[in-house]
Amino acid sequence: MGETMALLVPEPHGDGSGPRFRTEVGGAESNVAVHLARAGRAVGWRSVLGDDVFGQHVHERLTGAGVHCLVREDRARTTGLYLKEPGPEGTRVRYWRKGSAASTLNRGDAAEVWRWHPRLVHTSGITAVLSDSAEGLVRDLFEQAPPATLRSFDVNYRPALHGADNAGLLLDLARRADVVFCGLDEAQSLWQVETLPELREVLTGENSGPDLLVVKQGARGATAVRDGRTWFQPAPRVEVVEPVGAGDAFAAGFLDRLLDGAPLPECLAEGARLAGVVLGLPGDIPPPPESPTAR
Repeated sequence: MGETMALLVPEPHGDGSGPRFRTEVGGAESNVAVHLARAGRAVGWRSVLGDDVFGQHVHERLTGAGVHCLVREDRARTTGLYLKEPGPEGTRVRYWRKGSAASTLNRGDAAEVWRWHPRLVHTSGITAVLSDSAEGLVRDLFEQAPPATLRSFDVNYRPALHGADNAGLLLDLARRADVVFCGLDEAQSLWQVETLPELREVLTGENSGPDLLVVKQGARGATAVRDGRTWFQPAPRVEVVEPVGAGDAFAAGFLDRLLDGAPLPECLAEGARLAGVVLGLPGDIPPPPESPTAR
């Protein structure tokens, strides 16, 4: 569950006629949904889109990728939009999301999701800070989930979106999930922790904390922590074209194997493999393969 926006990507050309853009889609949760659908999972994505050409584009792209779109349409608000600006020092991203259709996500959307009896519900810290009602949605996902539903949360810290004021909120939500994905650099920025043991201690808090913590450590790799034990997976060695979307790919690969009951080293390995594929691409997801049978 979460926000997905239309994405404008500059297209190189040399005829002097001004900038041209390719329209894509981007959203942490929908990226995970697409990867899981391509892995053969039956996947639904819940959000709100505007009654506009960008909303239609998002819906068509996700449906075409095999994701079942459980969307509401808001005729009074627009679909969020963002723009990539490639440059010599990296890619800069600009967002137009304030007051978007997705910001109206609320607890009622969580109630709709429970009707589908999902094995897994996944959301992120991005969705949680879109609005007060969206925060209520994420809280309901974690507090009202049926006992058999696995609750997955990717912190997905974005300095321009979260600022310092949301550190406590993201910590509280992470403590309520079953599976938490968090970069060690994110934890350092948000909660001033320096090491993996410190992060695990912070997430435990007054509650029991997540059953499974997956710590992304950039080019070094990733570590899974459960019941005091740790498992480490080195990052793949690839030529990086663009890092955007690799974390979502990692989460999807990990969750796919976790749903099969695979050992955690296998979950980490599949997450790393899929992230490596996306690191070598200019977009968030690879081209579609032949569609496998949903499982």
